[in-house]
Formats: sequence, structure tokens, C-alpha cells
Amino acid sequence: MTAQPADQGPDAGAFEAAEAAGALDMLLADGALGIARRFRPDAAALRFALGLAGRPRTVAGRAASLAAELGRVAAGRSAIAPARRDRRFADRAWTRNPVLSRAVQAYLALAGTAGMLLADAELDWRDGERMRFVLSNLIDAAAPSNNPLISPVAWKAVIDSGGLSMLRGLRALASDLSAPPRVPAMVAPDAFEVGRDLAATPGAVVARSEVCELIQYEPVTPAVYQFPLLIVPPMINKFYITDLAPGRSMIEYLVSQGHQVFAISWRNPDARHRDWDLDTYGAAVADALGAARSICQAPQASIFALCSGGIAAAMVAAHLSDAGRLPELATLCLGVTVLDQAQAGTAAAMIDERTAALAIAASRARGYLDGRSLAEVFAWLRPNDLIWNYWVNNYLQGQPPPPFDILYWNADTTRLPAAVHRDFISLALANPLTRPGAATMLGSPVDLGKVDIDSYVVAGIADHLCPWQSCYRSAALLGGSTRFVLSTSGHIASMVNPPGNPKSTFQAGSGTDNPADPADWLQTAQTITGSWWPDYSAWLADRSGPQQERPGRLGNAGYPPLQAAPGSYVLDR
Repeated sequence: MTAQPADQGPDAGAFEAAEAAGALDMLLADGALGIARRFRPDAAALRFALGLAGRPRTVAGRAASLAAELGRVAAGRSAIAPARRDRRFADRAWTRNPVLSRAVQAYLALAGTAGMLLADAELDWRDGERMRFVLSNLIDAAAPSNNPLISPVAWKAVIDSGGLSMLRGLRALASDLSAPPRVPAMVAPDAFEVGRDLAATPGAVVARSEVCELIQYEPVTPAVYQFPLLIVPPMINKFYITDLAPGRSMIEYLVSQGHQVFAISWRNPDARHRDWDLDTYGAAVADALGAARSICQAPQASIFALCSGGIAAAMVAAHLSDAGRLPELATLCLGVTVLDQAQAGTAAAMIDERTAALAIAASRARGYLDGRSLAEVFAWLRPNDLIWNYWVNNYLQGQPPPPFDILYWNADTTRLPAAVHRDFISLALANPLTRPGAATMLGSPVDLGKVDIDSYVVAGIADHLCPWQSCYRSAALLGGSTRFVLSTSGHIASMVNPPGNPKSTFQAGSGTDNPADPADWLQTAQTITGSWWPDYSAWLADRSGPQQERPGRLGNAGYPPLQAAPGSYVLDR
């Protein structure tokens, strides 16, 4: 299925949700402890109350302004109106019906005042993010559009269906509440079939270990570049975000450009694998890199890694550098990856030492962190897109959610072993990758500054999970020259950026000399029409050795084909 612009077509809501959907690997504390704890009063709420109590004149002024505005709303003189792109109030009844229009204006007035009071409290970054999470969720939940008693779309559905929409909605609500993640379904579980509709690029599994399968893809061009590319996905998600529906698959595109592409498909672990840690996954990356080089008879190979896979890949690159083996790595590409955890988004604000200790204990007791719990946490980070949009569609209108490939992938979660869960939380708390030698990988001290090879770093301008500024600062930790690219959209939608969309753009620096301040980079960056995929492919081609005749078969004597792509691990739930 092809994505439509957010303001067009019946699938506009699905497109917006896909923009918000993302890898779940950073939401580690609340995934283990449950999202409900975020709504309980805590020290941040106390400091918020104290901050307002110390500013009585400001609070009184806000209250007076709100009362005056509510008076204008009641008299029909208010100029408040929802934003043009606010789909919650797109039905004309919200503006033409005098009762409903007043309900919307009063709601917007209250929401605006709440936001201003949060700013007035002048909280520090961590407290501000925590309170913003709570307030925004309460405000979004209170929207008149979510109320079944006054929602015009709900009543129209009841009339049009003769009441069947209510029955379908109640049935969908009961089904969603019966099992985790206990949020409205964003896509039907049978909307796609992995291996047929998704992850369909031809290839074969050429290596299999307890931890992962290594997939090699069939070349389609007469000549291929000598140095292969290894794709390293996040540990908490299936690999096929890089191999979505045909025409939207990055792997398919790169193969069509003459690149020899390999991809890691992580196993879905369970309690037996509780001791798998970052070293376990790092060793798998290093082994896969060696296998790709062996199959292609290449002295070097490149890595393209996403999110938590990018963290592991960068640490493996530092290990190779420490071992004198960095020449085995041609280039490193990191997509939506944060190596410097300082102020790294809403998820990072949710973690403190006590929360971290409780989360680690919870996953250790079970042996893993369940991806379905992470899905619930992520949904509450973007409630309008990922909860209330589907509350209205699934429950109030009684309609099935539209099929969308990114959302299907997003719901196809995996588990995370307790040990690597612990390691990622430790990285988030201590931020050791910013200090040479403060972390280790496979026995080597990690010094990212010694990874002095060419790197390509991609971020999403609307990414709330891994803000692009944090990705930019992370790129500065790497040695060598770096091309930084800023894609449109959010955390994962920014990665799914196939050529052909006339509205697509990306920004890139004019050179590899990047200023320290991301704001300075943005001022001088060039805006380029189209997808960043061709830009990366051309950049990679210049660093992938000479072209040679494509191989006649996949694998080699040491790594024979074991099974057709996408393999078996991706199907494990």
C-alpha cells in the first residue's frame, strides 16, 4: 500500500499514525513497569504545583484570561478555531452546530491555558517533559471528538448502519482489552502476510545462529559493487522495516542500484535467552560482517544500522578499531540513532535511577521485556495519532482500521532479553558513549572518536523519540568525515522514503565539515527535492569498491543457502 499525504484520502489517519509510529527500543523503563505509573502524582507534579504557587499573579492572570475567553465562547463571539490540519474536528458539524462549536472552543481555550501554565512553572527539562506527557494525555483524552454522546461521526455511523456500528465498536473494544497492548488496534492482524506482501525481496538465509539469521538478497543488475552492505535492524523490532511492500522497500531499492545487500534478522527471544547482552548482539553483528565479506570475497563491507541496532553497530566499529580491524569496515550509516543520550527526547526524560532499577528488576524476573508492553507505552506518547484516532474509527464508528504496512510492522513486536534491556538502560542513564573508554564492547574500550571512517547519518525532523538534534550531536562523536541528512517525517516514517513522492524532500549539509551547533547546521543546509535513498546509494557506491560481474548464486561453500528469504526467525511471535 502506498502512503498518501496526510491531508488526502480515507487513509489520512493511518498516514499520520505511521508518521508517529516508531521503533520501541528506547522506551525501556515504562515498558517493564507499565504506563499507568506515569499518570500517578510524583515529584515532578509537586514541583509543578510549587512552581505555580510561587507565581500567584501569573496564575491569576491566566485564570482571568480563561474566564474572559469562556465568556466570549458562551456569547458566540470567540475567534478560537481548531487548526486546519486538526482531523479531530474535520466534520462540519463541529463548526456549524452552535453547541458543538462552543464545546470545541471551550476545549481549545482550556488546553491552551494548561500549556501556558506548564511553561509558566519554568520546570527543568526532565520535569517539564514528564508533566507535558501527563497534561497532553489528559488534554487529548478530554477532546469532545472522543465523546460518544456528542460525536457527530459516531451518530452518523449509528444512523447509517442501523445501530450495527455500536455493536461492532463494542466487539472491537472487548477484543482490544482482552490482551496486551490493550490499546485500539491500528491494523488488522491479517492485513498483510510476511513473505508475500512484506519482506518479499528475493534472497536466502545463508547463515543461522541462536541469535539471528543472515539473509543475502539476489542481485538484479548485471554488475554489482564489490563491497557488500550489511543492514542491522533494532533488536526489539522485525528487520523488514527495510523491506516493506514492493516499491517501498529500501532493500529492494539498494539491490536495484547494484549493491550487494545482506540483512540481519534477529531471533525473537524468550526467557531461555535472558543472558543475551549487548556483547551477544555485538558478536552477531561482527560475525555477520565477516560472513558477508567472505561470501562476496571482499576486503571490506559497509553497515547500515537503525536505532538500537545503530548503537550496537557503532560500538562494534569501535571494537574493530581497537583490535586493529577497522579496515574491514568501509562505511558506517546510522539511521535515527542516538549515541549521546543527553536530553534525548521524551523517553529519556522518563528514566531516573530508581525507575531504572525497578525496570531492570522487572525484566530480570521475567527474563525478557515484552514488545507488546512497549507498544502500549509508545502509543501513549502520541495519543492523538496512535490511540484516539483509532478510538473514534474502531469504537465510535465501528470501522476496521485501514491496512498500512508500517503500522503492521509496528504491531509485529518482539521481546528483548533481560540482559540487553539492562545494558540499554545503563547506556541511557550513564551516557558512557560520550566518554572514551567508559563503555566496552567484546572486551574492547569504546572510543567512537577512533571510528575514523566515512559515515552517513540520517535523522527525522519530526522524530520525538530520537530528536534530530540528538542524532546530530551523536554524529559528532564519530571520527572521520560525516554526511548528515535530515529527512522529513518521524522516527521510522523518515526511513521509509522511497523515490517517487513529489512532495518528499530532505536537507543535507554542503560538506562534511559540520558545525557544533545543530541550529547552525540547519541554517546553512541545502533542501533537496526527493528521497534521500538515491543520495545514500550514490554516496555508498563511491565507497563500495569497483563493480564486478554479479555472482551466479547466493552464499558460498562455507555459507550455503539454508532457506528462502525472509527466513524463519521473522515469523516467530
